[in-house]
Amino acid sequence: MRRVVTGNVPGLLCALFIVILVVLALAVPLLPLPDPTGQSVLFRLKPPSPDHLLGTDRLGRDILSRVLWAARLALLVGVGVVAFSGVFGTLLGVVAGYFRGWLSELILRLTDMFLAFPPLILAMVTVTVLGNNVLTVVLAISVGLIPRFARLTRGTILSIRERDYVEAARAVGASAPRIIWYHVMLNAVDPLLVLCTLLIPTAILTEALLSFLGLGITEPTPTWGNMINSGQIVLREAPWLTFFPGGAIVLTVLAFNLLGDAIRDALDPAVREAGGAPAPALDASLPRESLPPSARGIGVTLGYRRVPGSGPELTRS
Repeated sequence: MRRVVTGNVPGLLCALFIVILVVLALAVPLLPLPDPTGQSVLFRLKPPSPDHLLGTDRLGRDILSRVLWAARLALLVGVGVVAFSGVFGTLLGVVAGYFRGWLSELILRLTDMFLAFPPLILAMVTVTVLGNNVLTVVLAISVGLIPRFARLTRGTILSIRERDYVEAARAVGASAPRIIWYHVMLNAVDPLLVLCTLLIPTAILTEALLSFLGLGITEPTPTWGNMINSGQIVLREAPWLTFFPGGAIVLTVLAFNLLGDAIRDALDPAVREAGGAPAPALDASLPRESLPPSARGIGVTLGYRRVPGSGPELTRS
């Protein structure tokens, strides 16, 4: 994580923006702002001014107050969706990747079925059936993201379960839950962490789309989506009604995406090794690759070079 902060300026700026946004969202009840649902005909459609820094809407409600309260709700939905879908998706991926068999095939077919539908369509159907409160919106968006966690976890588990240290744990009689928790999951955290960071903006954007379409959280509760929906009626007369919540969506989604890319680069061994000198190639025809962490300091690189008319010959460089 230190590499994300010190070696990636866009990642640092995005992390700083997210921290400020989270602090404002948590502290918004303590800030001296008007009631986000308070109406006043005298102040309707007022442009940005010292009294209302971001202006007011058609009902005289303060836009700054509503944007910050909507940020609080957007972050709640984003984190809630990732937590819910991450727990269930990871559990399904572990079962499908480690145990295999008919249960693994059943989980794979179910995930394939859900992946065939766009997450927004699944969310719209689920919200229409269950209702449009915060809990049902979280559940509706999670339905489309659980298969992504399951697929990623399964692929990671398949590559880990055959490694030597896992085989050694089986040989000494370790139980399957212990192997999964202490040897498999601890080595599968990095890709799951990156996926969580990248899916938070997906959840935020999906919630905004649902609210914009009138299927998500509705008035008078402020969300970025229903604020844009309300402001489009007077877009020419009062463009600030859609500009500020739209800008909040763009900046938040962009910040989470760039931060996720920075974390992915920091956790990727290939990218980490790119900063140093790569190990010499074993042969001119072979690609140059960096030494794995376990081979650092040995000073010897072993590889294979095919000699014409013979089998592979072990060479030392």
